[in-house]
Amino acid sequence: MRQVVHHLADAHMNWYIRPKVAVTEDNPMTKTYAEQSWAELPDARTAPVEASLKIFEGVTERWCIFFVSLEPSDWPRRFQHAEWGSLSVEDVLRVMAWHTRHHTAHITELRRRSGW
Repeated sequence: MRQVVHHLADAHMNWYIRPKVAVTEDNPMTKTYAEQSWAELPDARTAPVEASLKIFEGVTERWCIFFVSLEPSDWPRRFQHAEWGSLSVEDVLRVMAWHTRHHTAHITELRRRSGW
């Protein structure tokens, strides 16, 4: 469960930057990161989840401010992702909403099975 919480913080930090780059640059190539390798680093394996929960909360708050501030012409702006191809700012909102629900379900199921 700890690694899932840390993964959510890591992913949200990475995905927060991508639409901002798309809005400020013309069809940029964005950097990927080795999610599985990050999950095996000592901080993901041993750090308390509270730090990542704070990151997740802060990034989510900033995302909301950013998304609300966008003009209609900003939503279709695109960036290139090495694994996913061309994505729009709107795609990021959809994908990350799904991603959050997906991993929340993982955590809920892990908690249920462990009796927490």
